[in-house]
Amino acid sequence: MAKFLYRMQNILNIKYQLEEQAKMEYAQANLRLQEEEEKMQDLLNRKKAYEEESKQLLSGSLNVLDIRENRDALSKMQEYIKAQEVQVREAEKLVIRAMKKLTGVMQERKAQEKLKENAFQVFLQEENAKESKEIDELVSFTYGKKRREGNHG
Repeated sequence: MAKFLYRMQNILNIKYQLEEQAKMEYAQANLRLQEEEEKMQDLLNRKKAYEEESKQLLSGSLNVLDIRENRDALSKMQEYIKAQEVQVREAEKLVIRAMKKLTGVMQERKAQEKLKENAFQVFLQEENAKESKEIDELVSFTYGKKRREGNHG
């Protein structure tokens, strides 16, 4: 049997490479999103700590300076949280874009694999047809030879 060579194998190989690259980009985008979400959680935890401190400051003997510092810290923390929300949303957008890209290159790769499979099926059919033809020719030759030998004997 002849060896099957897919004439567009180099394109399929490129599709595999693009898919691997897209997987890496998706993983990096996910990692960044996790980091941004962790930063957000840290900021929320710090804000909660300032809120607890605020309750304690207001329940004990009132120290105006401490209360003012606490309010300023809470206000700053709220600004940081708003800024971090933007970072989280940007990271989420990157993940979505990376996922769309990955999905697209996976579909392209699967389409190329299907083309290769179809080409292989055509190859098998052609090989089977050649083999059948060779067998038919051999049988005809053998039959003809026996017939000739039978007439001469």
